[in-house]
This record gives sequence, structure tokens and C-alpha cells, in this order.
Amino acid sequence: MNWTVQNILEICNGKLYSGDKNIIIGDFSKDTRTIKDGDIYVGIKGENFDGNSFYKDAFSRGASVLILEESYINNLDDTDKTIIIVDDSVLALKKLAMAKLRELKPKVIAVTGSVGKTSTKDMILRVVSQKYKTLATDGNYNNHLGMPLTVLKLKDEEVIILEMGMNNLGEIKYLSDIAEPDIAVITNILPVHIGNLGSMDNILKAKLEIISGLKKDGLLIVNSDNEYLKNINIPSVNLIKCGTKTGEFLAKNITSLSFELNINNKTYIFENKIGTTGFLLNSLLAITVGIKLGISINDIQNAVSNYELTSGRLEKIKTKKGATIINDAYNASTASMINSLEYLQTQTGKRKIAILGNMNELGDDAKKLHEEVGKYISKHPVDFLITIGDNAKYISSEAKLGMNESKIKHFNTKKESKTFLKNLIKPEDIIIVKSSNSNNFIEIVDYLQEAS
Repeated sequence: MNWTVQNILEICNGKLYSGDKNIIIGDFSKDTRTIKDGDIYVGIKGENFDGNSFYKDAFSRGASVLILEESYINNLDDTDKTIIIVDDSVLALKKLAMAKLRELKPKVIAVTGSVGKTSTKDMILRVVSQKYKTLATDGNYNNHLGMPLTVLKLKDEEVIILEMGMNNLGEIKYLSDIAEPDIAVITNILPVHIGNLGSMDNILKAKLEIISGLKKDGLLIVNSDNEYLKNINIPSVNLIKCGTKTGEFLAKNITSLSFELNINNKTYIFENKIGTTGFLLNSLLAITVGIKLGISINDIQNAVSNYELTSGRLEKIKTKKGATIINDAYNASTASMINSLEYLQTQTGKRKIAILGNMNELGDDAKKLHEEVGKYISKHPVDFLITIGDNAKYISSEAKLGMNESKIKHFNTKKESKTFLKNLIKPEDIIIVKSSNSNNFIEIVDYLQEAS
């Protein structure tokens, strides 16, 4: 599909400010730092800067066409380069993404949930690409800008997998209405962003917005181990539940290495490569998607067994002196932190050490939810626990109920912890590092990699 500037003008109801309406459009970008020759740059006005103001930089870096907003038109210099003017560049992205999906008609799989979105998306990608040419969300491109830009990368792919994130009500509805998914997947409903949404009912409501744009014959697949999803019933939607307790796709004979699944009255064994409950449940969702897309069981088994975790999620890194860091510092919630600790227990090391920080955006529930992590540790002790941050202290206080207090240390800041950590970590130790992304615990990972 080769769009021209004229196609963009028609789709976006735009105006040609200058240049050639017959230019064939390349890839789309909203970041001048990543523009390639022939790209189309979209100027977006944000809270901290106005992307329209970088129009000269975009041209100098190779953009062939620009989409800019009407509000910026008085700031433009005369030029013979090609500029499209639209009322709203965010709305233009939405219209363009919808037009591309309707023209190319790929199968659309949408993935959301409180935790595990990216891991599940990556697992589905591994499964689906066994049979189909597939495009999937890259990195954190899961919001009202990133998702349309992902769609606009479509060329000849048969399937597109779109991760959908949110902080507030209405955001996933916006994304689902653009994507019009054939299959929607919800990993779980947990108290993530509860500080914004106010209640678990609102979190459930926000995640269920994924069915807003679901095609009439579409399918919703959910994790039925989750207490908020196990009993949902939506008469207007084809619903499949997956889990270890109830559901159409039910894992049985579970070990740390494998699980069994009955498919069409025949039992198949799947590998539990990571060895955690969270990985097993993510695998079940991906397996179900694969079955519904007609992928062979053998290919699905191979995909699950060869799955590799995304960078920053349970990523093993060796330090200069021989310790092993498990970098899981990308994000954190109560469930994902417990999942990381569960993973740590499956690993081999001289000592198992946990370095845990604050979980953010929990509102009034912050103390209780950090204490839940501490209670888990009290029942499944590690060899040493270090907590860092004002709310992380509640993890330490609860962990003391089942752990030797001398093996627990709390710090208010990362800086205060570094000398202690440098002296603590020994060769052959294995260390999990986990916190919300905004706390920048990758700084701890980088420091330990060099210092221990």
C-alpha cells in the first residue's frame, strides 16, 4: 500500500501548505531524533514542548513530508518542502491508523491488563509468528500516540498485536475503537493505578474497555485465576477463560518445569520455561490465541519453549566479579513483585538477595500493598532483603515476621544504599532488583554490574 500526500490530505481532512501532493509516504515518526530519510514527521504539541516547532530539524534529518497543526501555521517560514496542515495532529494519527487497518485488514490482537501486558504480548508474538507474518507493539508504544504509530508501520503483515496501556478511564476505549480487535486479551486486574482510578471496580471497568471496538464476531480471552475476571459474564461477547482452577483452557499437573493442557480431548505438555505462576498464565493466554488462529500444537509448544523475556524483565546480567543480577526494574506491582520473588526462588545461587523499591501510583492502598509483598517474603524468606524508599519500608517491616531481622536492611534513597550493597554482594550471589520504573532502579543494576 503506497499512500501519497494526497491520500493523507483526504484521510485527515488536511490542507497542503506547500510542496508536492504526489510524494509517496514513508514511515511515520513523532521524534526528530529517530527520523530516517523519506519519513513523514508528525508534530505533536505536548505538555512540555511543542513538536511542531521542530519542523526545520525534521526536514534537516531527512523527513520528506511534515504534518503540522493549524495553530502553528503563523510560525512557519516560506518553503517549497511538503507540509500538510491539520486541525489536530493526534486526531490525524487516529484517522490514519484506522484507515490503514481498514485498508489492509490484518487480524488484530489487543492485549491489556494490570501486569504482564508486555510479556504476554511478546509470548503471543512468538506463537503467532510461527504461522503468520506479524507486527507487534515495540517497547512502551501502548498509548494514544504509540499505538497508532505502531499501526502505521503495517506493510504486508497478516496479524498485528497491539498492547494497550492506561492510567485513567476512557483511554483503552480510545485505543480499542481505533484497533477494532478480532481478539482481545486481559492478563489480570490488580491494584495498579488505583491512585488514579479510585477502586478495583474502576480498574476492571477500564480494562474491559478493550471490548469497546471488538468486532461483532470477536473473542475475549481472560485469565480466570484472577478474582476480578473469573466470574465476568458478558452475554454480547464470545468469552474464553484460561487458568489453573477454572476455565475452558485449564492447566493441570503443574510443576516448576511444565504443565499439561487438554485440547480437543487430547493432553499436551507445555514447558514452563520461567518457572513462575505468572509465566504459566501468560503462556495459557498465548496458547489460546494460537489455537484460535489455527496454529499447530507442535508449533505452539516450540514457541512457548523458546520464548525469551523482554530486556528489563527478569533479565540476567553478570557482574564483573561473578554475581548474577536479575534485572526486573522495568515496573512493579504487588503481583509482579511476588512473581519476581517466586522466580528468584527457582534460581541457583550461593545466596538469594532481593533489592526492592517503591511501587508507585497505589494511592491510599500503598501501605497495605507493600505489606503484602513483605508477608510473602516472611513465608518465603530470602538470604538478604534490602528495601529502598518511603513505602518500601513496609515490605521490610512485614518480612521481619518470618525473616531474621539482621538479614533485612532499609534505606531511604538509592544513594544511601550503594556502599552497603557493594560490600554485601559476593561472587555466586543471585540478586533480584525490582521497583517501579520511575524510581530508576536501573541505576542500581548498572552500579552493581560494575562494583560487585
